[in-house]
Amino acid sequence: MTIGTFILKNAMRNKRRATLSILSVAVSLFLLVTLLVALRELTLPPEDIGAALRVVVRSKISIANLLPAKQRPIIERVPGVEAVSPFTWFGGTYKNEGGLTFGQFAMDASKFRTIFGDSKMPEEQFEAFQKDMRACIIGKLTAEKYHLKIGDRITLVGTIYPVTLEFNLAGIYSGTIDDRNMFFHHKYFDEAMGDMGQVGMWWLKVRSAEDMPQVITTINNTFANSSAEVRAETERAFQLSFTSMWGNIKLFVGAICTVVVFTLILVSASTMSMSIRERFRELAVLKALGFRRRELFAFILAESFALAMFGALIGVGGAYLLYTFGSVSKMTNGIFITLEVTPKIIGTAITVAAGLGIAASIMPSISVAKTSVVEGLKTLD
Repeated sequence: MTIGTFILKNAMRNKRRATLSILSVAVSLFLLVTLLVALRELTLPPEDIGAALRVVVRSKISIANLLPAKQRPIIERVPGVEAVSPFTWFGGTYKNEGGLTFGQFAMDASKFRTIFGDSKMPEEQFEAFQKDMRACIIGKLTAEKYHLKIGDRITLVGTIYPVTLEFNLAGIYSGTIDDRNMFFHHKYFDEAMGDMGQVGMWWLKVRSAEDMPQVITTINNTFANSSAEVRAETERAFQLSFTSMWGNIKLFVGAICTVVVFTLILVSASTMSMSIRERFRELAVLKALGFRRRELFAFILAESFALAMFGALIGVGGAYLLYTFGSVSKMTNGIFITLEVTPKIIGTAITVAAGLGIAASIMPSISVAKTSVVEGLKTLD
C-alpha cells in the first residue's frame, strides 16, 4: 500500500460522512461563486462596443424628472455629437402581468441604428419600423419568451403614464448585450400623451472617444443654472448609478460570503475532528512504529485538503458549467443577462477551499500531537 492509497482509504473509510462533507463544501463554494458572480454583474454591468461612444443626458435633480423637448436642437449643435434621440421609459404592463418583465423605451426610430449600431435586424424589418408610427421592435429574448412573431399586436397598459398603447411588431433585433428591450416611436407616445413637450432623457452618440469628455462638459455647462439642469455622463456611468441606489451592495454580499466561509470552516473542522478521533488508536500505532509528528500532520492535512479540493472541483466546476453553458436569462427570469465565472472568481474559490482544507486539519493535528502512544492505544478499546 502506498502513502497515497493509505490517505485515500482513510478519507473514504466512512463513505457517507465523506460524501456529505464533500457535498457541503461543494454546495457552499457553489453559493460563494454565485454570490461573487452576481456581485460582479451588479457592480460591473456588461457593455458592448458601441457603449464607449454613447452619452446619457438626464435631469440633474432626479432620473424621474422629465426634460423639456426644446433641449434637443441645442444638444445637436454641440461639437462632437453625431446623433441625438429622446429616450423615455414607458413602464407598461403586458398581458396583465404583475410586474415589468422587459424595458419599453420611446425614441426617435430614425436614430436607432446610428445610436445602437451593434443591434442586428433585417433591413426590411427596420424599414417597416421607421415607416409605421405605431410599429415597435423587440429583443430576441423577449420575443422568444412570449412567442412573438412579426406582425403580432402588442398592447401595453401604462403604469406611469395614464395611456394604453397598441403596437404592430415590425422587427426582432439581436446581437446586443441586452436583447430584451422594446423600442417604439416617441412621436406615437407624444401623440397619446397630448404632446406634453417633455422627454425622460436624451441618448447621444458621439463621433469619437476623444470627443466624449468635451461633449459631456459642454452639455453640462450649457444647461447649468437653467430651469432644467442636466447631468451628462457615459452610458457606463449611468448603468453604475443604478447600483448605487441599492445601497452598499458590496458590503451586503461580502457579509453573506463571510458567513458562508465561516460556517463551512466549522462544519469541515468538526467532520475532520470526528474522523481523526475515531482513529486515535491507529495513529498511536503509527507513532509506535516510528512515524514522526510532522508525518502524521501531513497525513491529516492531505486527507482534509483532498476532501476540500474534491468538493471545490464539484462546486466551482458545476457553477462554471452552469453559468457558461446554461441560459442565465431563463434561470434568473431575466434579472441577469449573463453570469461570467472569471478566472479571478475561480481562483478566489479555490483559495478558499485550500484554506479550508488547512484550517480544518489544525485542531485534529493538535489533538494527535498532545496524545501519547499509551493514551492513543487505550482509545476505543
